[in-house]
Amino acid sequence: MILRAMAVKRDYYDILGVGKDADEAEIKRAFRRLAQQHHPDVDKNDGAEERFKELNEAYRVLSDRQRRSAYDMFGHAGVEGAAAGGFEGFGGGFGPFGDIFDAFFGGAPAGTRRRTRVVAGADLRYDLTIDFAEAVFGITKEITFPTLVTCARCEGSGGEPGTEPETCPECNGSGEKRRVAQTILGQMVNIVACPRCRGEGTVITNACGICNGDGRTREERTVAVTIPAGIDDGQRIALEGEGEAGPRGGPNGDLYVAVSVREHPDLVRRGTELYHELPITFPQAALGARLTVPTVEGEEEVEVPAGAQSGHEVRLRGKGVPRLRGAGRGDLHVIVNVVVPTKLSKRERELLEELGEVSGPAVLPKTGGTVMDRLRDLFG
Repeated sequence: MILRAMAVKRDYYDILGVGKDADEAEIKRAFRRLAQQHHPDVDKNDGAEERFKELNEAYRVLSDRQRRSAYDMFGHAGVEGAAAGGFEGFGGGFGPFGDIFDAFFGGAPAGTRRRTRVVAGADLRYDLTIDFAEAVFGITKEITFPTLVTCARCEGSGGEPGTEPETCPECNGSGEKRRVAQTILGQMVNIVACPRCRGEGTVITNACGICNGDGRTREERTVAVTIPAGIDDGQRIALEGEGEAGPRGGPNGDLYVAVSVREHPDLVRRGTELYHELPITFPQAALGARLTVPTVEGEEEVEVPAGAQSGHEVRLRGKGVPRLRGAGRGDLHVIVNVVVPTKLSKRERELLEELGEVSGPAVLPKTGGTVMDRLRDLFG
């Protein structure tokens, strides 16, 4: 689980105002209508730009069969990353229908310019294993991992210090190439990113001798990770901007630390609650006893009352796991288990036989239920 708060996205079908059984033509018509209505060049109300980005994202997913299928099965998680690409900005010189041309024909109309998209670095994952007590109380760990960082020699530009990128000779600095596409409206000239400069409009002719023009070098990085008290096995911590550096000065990606927690030999965790099974002998159960049990802080004594049955619970308040997003801690539940011996000495047998003669037949308690009933109450 990612610990960083994330905004809840709206349903793509609701954004376009169509049903889940809508066909491609209906989705396209809904997008055209709403895009003309909410484009920032037309709609001057607050939030128009965010609304139009939302429309673009919904259309890019629902108009693609593969992405739509993944979205129908897994929701936003199934298209995470794929839907967000390509929303570089609005206007850019091609009026209120520029994004519609881009979505339908794969480029901007002829005579326009596409804004250069800055490429961010890749996100990274680091698997970190911690002890049980470290997960309960929290800890700060230093982790070291190989990654791409901004080149110190060229400071991310990709060129030798003192040099400047040159105008791309293939697109003359526009970052674009014209292509003719046959569409349902006839022949359409559209613009795509220049393959040589990748839409940047410039090329590096004198590449940095350290990074060979990429603007990044590989090295080991050490980062301090704060593990919050109460984190559970399988949860993730997101460190924004601690991933790989982007090529040629692009922003860093994020680092996700996936946490694994080692099991405790005597304690079992269920959320914020801890459980320990305490084996006791028949005499201890009958007469009562004061016994030592393990806790996360160390050993502690508990009182087992006389007549305790298997499944009897002794609760230690506040000895569980801290609540990750709240105050206080859970409890430690000590579950008594009366152990019946399988082998008896001669003297033990004589004493038990004598006890059996004076005790009479066993009678189930009238309250409390069976052991299985009490365990069901504990674990749901």
